[in-house]
Amino acid sequence: MKKMLPVVIIAGGLATRLRPLTTTIPKSLIDINGEPFVTHQLRLLQQQGITEVVMCLGFLGEQIVDVVGDGSYFGMDITYVFDGEKLLGTAGAIKRALPHLDDMFFVLNGDSYLPCDYFAVQQAFLNSGKTAQMTVFRNEGKWDTSNVEFGDGQIITYDKINRTPRMLHIDYGLEIFTKKAFANVPENEPYDLVPVYQALINKQQLAAYEVFERFYENGSFTGITELCEYLHTVIAV
Repeated sequence: MKKMLPVVIIAGGLATRLRPLTTTIPKSLIDINGEPFVTHQLRLLQQQGITEVVMCLGFLGEQIVDVVGDGSYFGMDITYVFDGEKLLGTAGAIKRALPHLDDMFFVLNGDSYLPCDYFAVQQAFLNSGKTAQMTVFRNEGKWDTSNVEFGDGQIITYDKINRTPRMLHIDYGLEIFTKKAFANVPENEPYDLVPVYQALINKQQLAAYEVFERFYENGSFTGITELCEYLHTVIAV
């Protein structure tokens, strides 16, 4: 039986792009074809063999706990870690969750639905010997703004602000980290993952794995429409 790493789901943001829809509910509970998005997301992880999940929550996160519970419905063990009085950002939230995690773990965006082979992603990381790994997808600006320059199996540049024409790929939203990647992230302070990635690139410690299945998300109204259509097609088949 395949032994899968635990998954951290970062779901603590304010989801301002979806206002007013997310004024009273968190993004994870947006209705997708009659079910909360998080139900679809966890079901996909269960199908990939994932049994342990840590959810990093913030704004309205108690509602997610009420819906998901302990994870037994999905055959999972789910732990919740809350940001606290202030939102900690992506890296800050993961830092807070480290005591609940093994040395290696996946990280998944809270609004991402990623139909790729998680075991293949995991094996590539284990074979890399690196501190972390980013999955990339050749997006060419089609479904979101590309932010990765990728070549010869390596990430050359990753930047969400200073983009170049050579950035044809995008970070897919499924990463693997070891705990030491967060050694310089402050405790209980807001911190983003971008400088963590960039430091790893500078040290040649960020492995790359290219996937070829497009990503889906519920972080925008267009994304919600596309995800609903995709899931309807998959279930119909």
